[in-house]
Amino acid sequence: MDPTFAAAITSIYAKSSTALPTQSEPTLAGGTPVPSSQTTAVIPLPTAIPFPDSTPTVGTPTPGFTPTPWVSPPVGTIVFTCYVDFVDQICRMNADGTDQIQLTDSGVTDFYSSMAADGSTIVFTTRREGPFQVYQMDLEGNNEEKVVPGLGNQYAPAISPDGERIALAVESGRQTTVWIANRDGSDPRPLEDPPQNGLDPVWTPDGQYVSLASNRSGSMQIYRVRPDGTELLQVTHDVEDVGGRHSWSPDGQTLAIYAGPSGNHDIYTIHLGTGSVNRLTDGGDNLAPCFSPDGQWIAFTSYRDSNNEIYIMRPDGTEVTRLTNNSRPDWQPRWGP
Repeated sequence: MDPTFAAAITSIYAKSSTALPTQSEPTLAGGTPVPSSQTTAVIPLPTAIPFPDSTPTVGTPTPGFTPTPWVSPPVGTIVFTCYVDFVDQICRMNADGTDQIQLTDSGVTDFYSSMAADGSTIVFTTRREGPFQVYQMDLEGNNEEKVVPGLGNQYAPAISPDGERIALAVESGRQTTVWIANRDGSDPRPLEDPPQNGLDPVWTPDGQYVSLASNRSGSMQIYRVRPDGTELLQVTHDVEDVGGRHSWSPDGQTLAIYAGPSGNHDIYTIHLGTGSVNRLTDGGDNLAPCFSPDGQWIAFTSYRDSNNEIYIMRPDGTEVTRLTNNSRPDWQPRWGP
């Protein structure tokens, strides 16, 4: 992997590296593992199911800050990665930060969770069988099963809005590419022919396209393509050092991304119709944005309070609210109904 590309994706996975066990990471062209850039000290809490509720606070918490009551509480469920007993696991909570519950307790790495559009299923990546593979489970953490057998290391699964297909990133040899399979894992195939570098696939809300992060133009950018590999479009142009985890507004017209140098990422929105780019955060290292299903909020990870925690904000960057308040890291939020 060339140095420019390595710098561009140095924190795609938005996770703390201090005290984490050595594990395989996805690679792109050149075979260099995608490194974790964050170095926040980790002080894990003992495993607890459920976790004690966090108390959301509006605005960036500061000494003497007084929480403001919700004006319009967010709705839905957020699944995320929680670091418990030195291991990544899958957790979920209400969209207002209450009822935080640990769903997996595998003793190995479980991360990259996302929800089906109907809220019935969570898909995630786990290495409980050695290589990273895609599994699914229900909202209570039960009925776990492997989704896509084989294919090498698998990351960032996403179920199509109609529930019929699944997109995922597959690391094989010295390259990571995006693949599409039927919902039951059958008929897996590369999204593009010939396969191109790609990470973190996301379906557009209408299911007509899959977007992904790729360095095919020289720097990391977001692209959109039909599930049959046609109509490729580069979506981001005017933002440098774009990260992988991104999200579409419910109407499919606005893309939320994170970008910036390692340790200083910010959240941006890009409107497809006008091309306007808006920066929503300013400092604090903010990553992995995800729109709420109603389009009224964006969830994201931030290091603004030293430890990485999960926050939400309005699509214009206002009403920043911290949802998790744990000594352990929490990150990779994905919103569901």
